[in-house]
Amino acid sequence: MSAANPNRIGLVAGWGDFPVQIAQRLVESGREVYCIGVANHASERLAEICQGFKVFGIGQLGAQAQFLRRHDVTQATMAGKIFKTRLLTRFAWIRHRPDWTCWRYFYRQFLTGTEDRRDDTMLLTITRLFEDKGIVFLPATNFAPELLVKEGVLTHRAPNIYERNDIAFGWQLAKSMGGLDIGQSVAVKGRACLAVEAIEGTDECIRRAGGLCEAGNFTIVKVAKPKQDTRFDMPTIGLGTIESMIKSGARVLAIEADMTIVLDQEQVVAQANQHGLTIVAIKSKPHAQTD
Repeated sequence: MSAANPNRIGLVAGWGDFPVQIAQRLVESGREVYCIGVANHASERLAEICQGFKVFGIGQLGAQAQFLRRHDVTQATMAGKIFKTRLLTRFAWIRHRPDWTCWRYFYRQFLTGTEDRRDDTMLLTITRLFEDKGIVFLPATNFAPELLVKEGVLTHRAPNIYERNDIAFGWQLAKSMGGLDIGQSVAVKGRACLAVEAIEGTDECIRRAGGLCEAGNFTIVKVAKPKQDTRFDMPTIGLGTIESMIKSGARVLAIEADMTIVLDQEQVVAQANQHGLTIVAIKSKPHAQTD
């Protein structure tokens, strides 16, 4: 193996446009990108952008690390969603071809059951595995800080007093759920919780809330975990989030400023404005108001 090349970076790509945007920005900045595409998740467009691209089953962790080191990569980043529900289907782990390295690091989660399978537990184990192989993970937002939303009302319409109270109520709930590493989003109306995000993801949480609240006009609050590791699982919204809100009858989306990735922000805001929705980015804990 030759000496590490500081101009090269690895990208572990899950589902969505986020990995594509990160890869494009890395290449534009003069980096060589060697991409691990998670099977049944990563976009084929990455093969056209990156200097090296290979699809792996999510359990082929040893092979993934070898791929990066073979290309003299010692720094990497993660981007994109992994659908954990797909890992719970019958024989899912066999299809994702776990290798010996994977079993060696994850036997407590999948063989002995002595550790949980929460997102942070799993992702921290993966980063430790790669670090043991000489590859350090960095936050994807280090390479595209402009994707982090700034504080303020993004849309034409600002939340009214009732919606601001729902935001304050939902913020506390979402932070509590995040502290338990359950999910990042909650749906609220009239300071009552309609739905809490868990393994299904934000869009499904929104759709479930819509099914429970036929009157619509409810509020979605999405925040970072209280001790958010910025290397992975950062709150992310995009056009799909707005489409889910429109179809489900949600009216307001409150997100955490400087800690939430907004993909295609101009298009997201334009679509929200077209349908009379509100998007507000809040930096600190909001409080309920009486007038």
